[in-house]
Amino acid sequence: MEGFEVHDERFARYVLANAPLEALGSGFRWIEGPVWMGDADCLLFQDLPRNRTMRWIEGAGFSVYRQPSNYANGQTRDRQGRLIACSHRGRCIDRIEHDGRVTTLVTHHAGRRLNSPNDVVVKSDGTIWFSDPVYGIANDYEGGRQESEQPPALYRFDPASGEIRVAAGDFDGPNGLAFSPDERRLYVAETGDQTRPNPRQHIRVFDVGPDGALSGGAVFHTVAPGYCDGMRVDEDGNVWSSAGDGVHCISPESRLMGKIRVPHPVSNLTFGGPSKSRLFIGGSHTLYAIFLNRRGVQSP
Repeated sequence: MEGFEVHDERFARYVLANAPLEALGSGFRWIEGPVWMGDADCLLFQDLPRNRTMRWIEGAGFSVYRQPSNYANGQTRDRQGRLIACSHRGRCIDRIEHDGRVTTLVTHHAGRRLNSPNDVVVKSDGTIWFSDPVYGIANDYEGGRQESEQPPALYRFDPASGEIRVAAGDFDGPNGLAFSPDERRLYVAETGDQTRPNPRQHIRVFDVGPDGALSGGAVFHTVAPGYCDGMRVDEDGNVWSSAGDGVHCISPESRLMGKIRVPHPVSNLTFGGPSKSRLFIGGSHTLYAIFLNRRGVQSP
């Protein structure tokens, strides 16, 4: 099948022979944080180095949604449909209210500033989980060089109580994250300390307890070529991961099922469209999309 690599016969049923990879638009510097806004029938994503959030609407094309975006990176929606965004420049988690006002939810842990929140998901209980590597404060391209005040970590924040706690601290550089459909598993990309040769780069998987405590954390899968930056999970629990050669589909048992080949390295992706069966893909400076025979799992 042109444009695909099939490693497991199940993957052949996930892709559609008459639904090719589409290039929706190009000219961005580095695409991050795609999120589908079902009630507005549009896709939001970050043109991160340009410090702006973009909007794409079928038939209408691209427009600027928010500028400056405070160098926002990963974003998702909470249970009330509000946008939750990771800010590199502000070193915080922001919530964009329905009227457009920006509420800063969390900036510190244990009295010290966060590094540069990178990616975020909201659990069904309303808690906000986010990764906090140093990438956004390591240079001036994606936020602005600043000093780190604490080690990289994965955090759980409860907006109802204001409690923030380290969910897992044994990371060099936590990045993309996604819950399994039943929320009993949390997948986290480790993209490592990129100032060192051969950084740790793999997807880890944690078991999620009823109280939100994590256990485990073993290596789930190692993506090659490249590494996993962002990921999403479909209705069957398969992990769709960014990679250096496109998008990889990985079964819950950690088996590489197949690939969607993309001309540029992929940073992040999300399911969208009316049925959540269209995969939107950030391929470096180009936004791509492809219809699949699978539906994604994501916030409302």
